[in-house]
Amino acid sequence: MRAKLSYVLTAAVLVFYFVLVGSRGVMLIQSGTLVTVTFGVAVLILPVIGVWFLWKNTQFVRRANALAAELDAEGGLPVDELKRTPGGRIDRDSADEVFARRKAETEAAPDDWRSWFRLAVAYHDARDTPRARKAMQRAIALHDGKAVQQL
Repeated sequence: MRAKLSYVLTAAVLVFYFVLVGSRGVMLIQSGTLVTVTFGVAVLILPVIGVWFLWKNTQFVRRANALAAELDAEGGLPVDELKRTPGGRIDRDSADEVFARRKAETEAAPDDWRSWFRLAVAYHDARDTPRARKAMQRAIALHDGKAVQQL
């Protein structure tokens, strides 16, 4: 719940920023000179790109959460079996051990979105966020029945 609240708060701040920057871009365009119109258009591009990234990220999170809910209903969510340091951080060797099992599971069933979901969690636990995201994107694509490229 805390992560969801943080995400919503961050998204709201970003949207406020995009509106603020966009209004400045419109003001520059309304000035009517060649320089201000050029700068105004350039300033408007930034919020458009930002909104696009925010939208794509929100779609990704919603789809990943939907997969998690479906997997939870099936009783297939990965169990947190990781050892932790006294400070609460995940032990690296423990994460590597679980990752090796998840990778083998995914290699055995490369077309199963569930194994890719669990691999994404293992990548995340191993602190490899880019690969975790790619694995989750593959899980989403397999779940939706879309053709996907190799990871």
